[in-house]
Amino acid sequence: MSDDVRWIDLETWPRRKHFELFNGFAYPYFNVCADVDVARLVRSVKARGSHFTAHLIYLLARVANEIPEFRCRIRGDGVVEHSVIHPSATIATENDLFSFCLFDYCEDPTVFVPAAIEAIAEARRNPSVEDVVGRDDYLFMAIFPWVSFRSVMHPVPLDPPDSFPRIAWGRYRTEGERIPMPLSVHAHHGLMDGIHVGRYFEQVQELITSTDQWADGIE
Repeated sequence: MSDDVRWIDLETWPRRKHFELFNGFAYPYFNVCADVDVARLVRSVKARGSHFTAHLIYLLARVANEIPEFRCRIRGDGVVEHSVIHPSATIATENDLFSFCLFDYCEDPTVFVPAAIEAIAEARRNPSVEDVVGRDDYLFMAIFPWVSFRSVMHPVPLDPPDSFPRIAWGRYRTEGERIPMPLSVHAHHGLMDGIHVGRYFEQVQELITSTDQWADGIE
């Protein structure tokens, strides 16, 4: 784990009272589910014969890295802000099981996407459900390609509660020119509020809409 973090000064932190309030809850999480239109992403990937999931993981991780609240984690009695967070996704394997798959985040999609495609293949060859102990720079992701869901509940440790954001998405569907896909964001309310999750959805949609620009050259 890279320990390139900034410790938050809780005494001067603007959301100190909010943090203290929600950090005292037994279940301090909230979850928002909504559709995003992935039409541009689907069509761009299909035109190039590329990998939808690897592209989606990239853009979801990129937006999370651009919003400071998604990079914050609780450590003991304090809070740190990572300079970079790395996606860790569930990948379907044999026998109706799954493997964790960790990706090294890189802002350059021409670097990240090919590496992500290989990481997914390796996770299927050698599945594992082990995380690196003590590492808190993950951004957890879950893929539900079987159903276009309307809500999601994640299993989470509660003693103590962890502070990893959890991103999940489901099966997309075609509605005329639109291709809506359900997207879920689960977060610790001590570290972020609805405005930050709303900003995440807005920026994800903007990045999907601009797929042809940032994905140019990725095979």
